Amino acid sequence: MSAGNSNSSRVPRILVFSTNNISDPGIDMAGGSHMSYSPAVLVIPVPCSSGIKPSWVLHAIDAGFDGVFIAADGTDCAYLQDCTKRTGEIVQKAQSLLEKHGHDPRRLKMAAICSVCAESFQSHMDKFEAALMKLNSTEEKVAQ
Repeated sequence: MSAGNSNSSRVPRILVFSTNNISDPGIDMAGGSHMSYSPAVLVIPVPCSSGIKPSWVLHAIDAGFDGVFIAADGTDCAYLQDCTKRTGEIVQKAQSLLEKHGHDPRRLKMAAICSVCAESFQSHMDKFEAALMKLNSTEEKVAQ
């Protein structure tokens, strides 16, 4: 199981892949507006969510993150018209890869976050954090 699951009472660490042109401004707006979300969220910008490799998700979980969130461009992607479809395929492959390596595929989430979606981002982080805490607690009980 994940190296990051040793204590269900701690705040889950979440890695966010965020796109430079679309989701980053929304996430920045959440921070600039002093909206509260976990300090254990780490945001890494990428040009386009369809460029994320499933192996990056597995690496993040193996390295101790409790979850990975892809803040996708959705239909607003400036690079590819089929970005949503491609990103969805990457999520499916990454979830299969996680499962193949003994991790719960629910440790990966994706949602479209637009350039003014500060409240949506905050809500996704709060819900994902709660889901990961529950998942960590369940996995600890199974391991005992």
